[in-house]
Formats: sequence, structure tokens, C-alpha cells
Amino acid sequence: MVEKIKTSIVINRSLWERFKTKVVGEGGLKGLSEAVEEAIEEELCEDLIIEALEELLGSEKPPLAVTPVKPEVQTDAGKAVRELRDSRL
Repeated sequence: MVEKIKTSIVINRSLWERFKTKVVGEGGLKGLSEAVEEAIEEELCEDLIIEALEELLGSEKPPLAVTPVKPEVQTDAGKAVRELRDSRL
């Protein structure tokens, strides 16, 4: 089980009341802490992704050099974009 802490914050009253009303209406009062935790995780999602990738890679370092490749078939990006735009009409 993940260790939990109890904390106090100072926040705009009307903002908190709106948030609380929305969360309680969707999942009950127990969901309030989960909603705050989820909002914090969303704010830190980049860090969480980096940590997870570092854990997966271990001590391996990904290659830093990117080598361009030439397409095997001749392509025309302008033509492809035009076809996509025309298909929307």
C-alpha cells in the first residue's frame, strides 16, 4: 500500500466549493481526496513518465544519435496534404 499523508492547504474558497461540489456529485465525498491526488498526478505526469521510463531502461542509456532514413518510395507531402484536405469536403 502507498503511504498516505494528511495535509492542509490554503485555497480560494469559491474555487474549492465548486471543485468539491463537482467531485461529490460524481463520486461521493470519499472521491474528493482521490480527485485532488489525480489533479496533482496530472500536473506531475511528465515527471512520472520520465521516472517510469528510467525504471524500465535501468542503467541502459538510449542512443543519442538519430540517423535520418530515405524513404523507399518517392513521396510528395504537399500532394498528400491536399488529398486529405479535399477528402473532408
